[in-house]
Amino acid sequence: MNNVKTGILLIALTIILIWFGSIFGGARGATIAFIFALVINFVSYWYSDKIVLSIYKAQEIPEGRFYHLYNLVRELTQNAELPMPRIYMIENPSPNAFATGRDPQHAALCVTKGLLELLNENELKGVLAHELAHVKNRDTLIMTVTAAIAGAIMMLASMARWAAILGGGYGRQRRDSNNVISLIAVSILAPIAALIVQLAISRSREYAADKHGAYFAKDSSGLAMALIKLKKATVLKPMEASPQTAHLFIVNPFRASFITTLFSTHPPIEERVRQLQSIKF
Repeated sequence: MNNVKTGILLIALTIILIWFGSIFGGARGATIAFIFALVINFVSYWYSDKIVLSIYKAQEIPEGRFYHLYNLVRELTQNAELPMPRIYMIENPSPNAFATGRDPQHAALCVTKGLLELLNENELKGVLAHELAHVKNRDTLIMTVTAAIAGAIMMLASMARWAAILGGGYGRQRRDSNNVISLIAVSILAPIAALIVQLAISRSREYAADKHGAYFAKDSSGLAMALIKLKKATVLKPMEASPQTAHLFIVNPFRASFITTLFSTHPPIEERVRQLQSIKF
């Protein structure tokens, strides 16, 4: 049911993009937006892992120096019946982690230096299991495509606002004041709709990854304690992350505030911990 819901929401995002293109440029604009969506999906499918890892300057780490980390991941992949992913590290004191890749055979698991320094073995195991659950459920691809399409909608919204400011839309109604008002309205409403859809997808996938990760680790307390620690740590050591990729991390990398909490792609830590504590083995 969760996969069906995610599929419907992804279709909704694509429709918003095409609708926005039609408002911005008529039938031709809708066609261009549709082609743009296909290109985004193609690039996201084949190169999402390389793009995200390069953004954060993540480096693949050798097993010889991080054998304990490799052993934990190897144990979890056996429990989850997954192939061994590539393991990367970001030299950043803010504790966090994410997984990326188009499928389990091309997955990469990335942790920050701060995460390895903050968590004990059981907590680290819980975090790694959560990220492997994203790999198992193929969330890494879904969430990357979602972010790419939502980012495209926001880019078009910015272009629409500038078009309205500089004289309206295109074609025969270029100087029509009603067209200018329409552009401004769409440039405000479309990104809000895209953000709502993105929040719905990301939050539902996080809850599922928490649950499945707990079963991979055969324990829910490690992840629950890790989430509590990570929430406190990101207040003290927020991470300089791209808003388009923030949803990939296990917790919101930004310093908590009313606005960031309201529009966060992550569900509340307290609710995640409550659901984890309700899991019985």
